[in-house]
Amino acid sequence: MQSDVPGTPTPLPTRGRRGAESVPPQQKLREPHPDAEAAAKALREVRDEVDRANITGLLLASRDGLLLASDTQEIEDDSVAAMAAASVGLATRFVGQAGLGEARGAMFQGSLGHVCVFPVQGPILLVVFARPDTTMGLFNVVARQALTLLQDALTTTN
Repeated sequence: MQSDVPGTPTPLPTRGRRGAESVPPQQKLREPHPDAEAAAKALREVRDEVDRANITGLLLASRDGLLLASDTQEIEDDSVAAMAAASVGLATRFVGQAGLGEARGAMFQGSLGHVCVFPVQGPILLVVFARPDTTMGLFNVVARQALTLLQDALTTTN
């Protein structure tokens, strides 16, 4: 949308409700990520096997921050996918700078729960959410179990 007044900046697009005619043609159709179908299938296999008493959600993202599949509640999945990619990048640099080898994940603890991001294989990241009453030790164990289950599911899917 060009401004008719010289020197007036063009407004940025907003996330409000708009009709299809106001969406630029290049944004109308978005091709699914090539790993999305396999990731969604693998996530369906994993979510029935994880410890649901402690794990409250699972999300799969690409390393470029795109949502592949999710099993979450009350979370803005697209934003979390983008933050997952950023956190793995930061963890990789942080661990490398500290001379600790390769980053194997990024874990965060909040007042309302825990979240961990693991590189799975290729361009896929696993994000695991847990309840606040889950200890960090138990969360580490069940999150790694989810990671192993996902890696196995993706191996059988490919």
